[in-house]
Amino acid sequence: MLQKWLKAIEIYADKRMLTMVLLGFSSGFPYLLVFGTFSLWLKDAGVSLAAIGLFSLAKAPYSFKWLWSPIVDRIRLPLFCKLGRRRGWALFAQIWLMVAIWGMAITNPAQNPVNMAIFAFLMVVASATQDIVLDAYRIESFNNREQGAGVAVFVLGYRLGTLFSGAGALFLAAVMSWEDVYKIMSLGAVVGIITILCAKKERQPETEERKEKRNLWERGINFLKKSVIAPLADFMKRPKWLVILLFIFLYRMTDAYMAPMAYPFYDDMGFTKIEIASIIKLFGVVATIAGTLVGGALVNRYGIVRSLMFCGILQGLTNMSFVWQAYVGHDLSVLMVTISLDNIASGMGTAAFVAYLSSLCNKEYTATQYALLSSFMSLARDVFAATSGFLAAVVSWQTFFWLTSFMVLPSLLLLIYMVKTKVIRG
Repeated sequence: MLQKWLKAIEIYADKRMLTMVLLGFSSGFPYLLVFGTFSLWLKDAGVSLAAIGLFSLAKAPYSFKWLWSPIVDRIRLPLFCKLGRRRGWALFAQIWLMVAIWGMAITNPAQNPVNMAIFAFLMVVASATQDIVLDAYRIESFNNREQGAGVAVFVLGYRLGTLFSGAGALFLAAVMSWEDVYKIMSLGAVVGIITILCAKKERQPETEERKEKRNLWERGINFLKKSVIAPLADFMKRPKWLVILLFIFLYRMTDAYMAPMAYPFYDDMGFTKIEIASIIKLFGVVATIAGTLVGGALVNRYGIVRSLMFCGILQGLTNMSFVWQAYVGHDLSVLMVTISLDNIASGMGTAAFVAYLSSLCNKEYTATQYALLSSFMSLARDVFAATSGFLAAVVSWQTFFWLTSFMVLPSLLLLIYMVKTKVIRG
């Protein structure tokens, strides 16, 4: 048994893993620069709360990246394509990202809010484009059994990136101006630039668009067929593809539904902002990283199906720890246990689930299909989870967390059905 686990863990020694950690960092660090960290800068600059709320619209490209994913998936960028289609787009996005963050750094949000909004929007578009490319590059770098480990180290890098632009930026802001902080943050893109230049060139077949000379109209129709219609048609060839989409929507429902109510719950329990930041932002991140690494090894050891089942059950059970927290109230030791259990289970679930999503992608349409599947997954968070506040308002916190814990059952029952009907294997 021990030897089998050691063999499963050996995947983390693969040289591809260092590349994934660094690319994960490149993917993760921009996120807070237009969310939490950015909001603090705006508040310090005297921007009104209403305006700060409007600035959040800049995040929209993250939810709609599937719209331009076919372009990223199929088109070769002039000059950059010498690195390969994936690496070329990644380098282009990273340079664009660095310039956009620098643009934010030299803009005063109180005096030039429109310019700041434009730079923030451009930054998110660059970040979302980078995510499309790096997700495709990651998927194409591993076979199905290795996907969990690949996801785990990528998430490890992603979390380190958010620490850099989150806690790191806050520490810097205590001793220097926000403008200088963001100039330093722009250098985070250098990590991705160096990594992608040193990364192994992907092997991509020549596309027909490059081989054949056609008029503009024929090329446009051909692009639409191959880049938009073909990826969708390819996915819809799968038996019971609607069942697969339903499973994708349901699997992370437990975590997604409770997430919007987490901070109001901590506040009701009497935890201070410092306590929340120290335990959840720092201690919680470590627990999540540990969970993703364990989840990656689990997928490599037992395969995707058994990992999904085990991690799903674990997510439901650990969510019940919040019921315990609700009963004891303000207790830091209990909060540490609660956050540890929940984040470890969440990290494991993320590794297994993203490995499954990755396994669904045809390597010919990786970027487009993964962007579509991951966007559909976010519906649970962005749409259905928006009703969580109404539920929390009419029931006790204990009842709320009991109910969210049992939200894992539909996905587990559906998973059993998918296994029996051979919709899912591995």
